[in-house]
Amino acid sequence: MLNSAEKIQTSHAGSLPRTPELIEANAARVRGEEVAGFDDFLGEQVRDLVQRQVNTGITVVGDGEYGKAMTSPMDFGAWWSYIFQRTAGLELDESAKWVTERHISEPGNTTLTGFAFRRDQQAFREAYTDPTSGVMVGEAPAFPKVTGPLSYTGAEAIAADAAHLKAAADAAGVTDAFITSLAPGSASRIANEYYGSDDELLEAWAEVLRPEYQAIIDAGLILQIDDPSIAENFDQIEPEPALEDYLAFTRVRVEALNHALRGLPTDRIRYHLCWGSWHGPHTTDLPMRDIIDTVLGVTAGAYTFEAGNVRHEHEYTVWDDVKLPEGKLILPGVVSHATNVVEHPELVAQRIERFATRVGRENVIASTDCGLGGRVHAQIAWAKLDTLAKGAELATRRLWR
Repeated sequence: MLNSAEKIQTSHAGSLPRTPELIEANAARVRGEEVAGFDDFLGEQVRDLVQRQVNTGITVVGDGEYGKAMTSPMDFGAWWSYIFQRTAGLELDESAKWVTERHISEPGNTTLTGFAFRRDQQAFREAYTDPTSGVMVGEAPAFPKVTGPLSYTGAEAIAADAAHLKAAADAAGVTDAFITSLAPGSASRIANEYYGSDDELLEAWAEVLRPEYQAIIDAGLILQIDDPSIAENFDQIEPEPALEDYLAFTRVRVEALNHALRGLPTDRIRYHLCWGSWHGPHTTDLPMRDIIDTVLGVTAGAYTFEAGNVRHEHEYTVWDDVKLPEGKLILPGVVSHATNVVEHPELVAQRIERFATRVGRENVIASTDCGLGGRVHAQIAWAKLDTLAKGAELATRRLWR
């Protein structure tokens, strides 16, 4: 991966706004309509997207998750739900157990409760149930449940994703390009009616996802592991668990991910941590300090995380006490998906400099908190990427003077 030895490199967390044409094509396919030449059309969309990133000043580009279908401009779940279209052993969960099934944890016996019982939602029930509050945006898709042995069926889909991005990056003259893929711990947060234990389910998901990881690496691209569950699960356990219980629960998920990554080149892997991209209060977010050692246990060469929103911006001081392992990079979010306010380039530069002075300027790539696609309006998203690039230029001038 590129580092920032000569200047502050720039990237983003994955999802970028889909064009109206792509959204309509996806919606037509969902309706069962044939879209002639869709693969060529998708390739053109990715080429235009990559060139726009380069023109904006993004140096480590992605495919915007364009191969992960969205049928609405606002969609908070495509980063996750795409894998269920690439996996056998699932059936539609008509009772939505992943939302409605409640589980109360006990010390030493930690388990996830249904999404509807998340502690932040319980604390702010009025806001979460008010459709005008802006807390939750977009319709929740129908999710599956595990009813049989899991296996990966997405070889053609990931091959197309990789081919589109590789062609786009080559055309734009870009050396580093990444594709996101889900982590086993995040994939496993649906109802399970087949596997006998949490460990068995995680192992199965690790084996499902490994071929996708391998395909991305084999294509000469950077693999980004999307795994918000590692931090976000804390809010999905009731009552609030003891930290040692939560870390034990989380380490099992990290072990499953590392098993799926076994033998793959660490310097081609980056790991995305966040606390969930919905626009809620997030008062129950786990402090980064409590989980950073566990996160650094993931066998990745770079770590991306939220650092540009009002709940987590202050946590740059974690790096006063935590040493970044030799040869590793961080991609802190310096613009946020959580607000429509476009950050000033000066603020972006200050945020970059906070990290550069703590871990070394060469080890910092400026990024976004989370994916911008489906979370903020397209015009705002691109303004945020523009200000990110301008802030990186300011920081570069100051850090190299």
